[in-house]
Amino acid sequence: MASKIRNALLNYSPLFGLPGVEFRLHGTTLYNSIYRTDSELLANGHVYGGGAYLAPVLYLQHVPGGELFDTYTECVERVW
Repeated sequence: MASKIRNALLNYSPLFGLPGVEFRLHGTTLYNSIYRTDSELLANGHVYGGGAYLAPVLYLQHVPGGELFDTYTECVERVW
């Protein structure tokens, strides 16, 4: 896993320091990879025994009254 994290950081390194872009690392166990902008979110639910690239990705948009986007967003905030 450590090598995958290093590779991801290397691939995203051109974005480091850009205004409004944050990269955060944590030591918790997560069952999703979550990529978020202000009003859009990609949630990659991991599956046991398979790489994240083999698992489905949810594309969510924030809509007034919607709960799914907020559920994922609140999860990320709790980790921080």
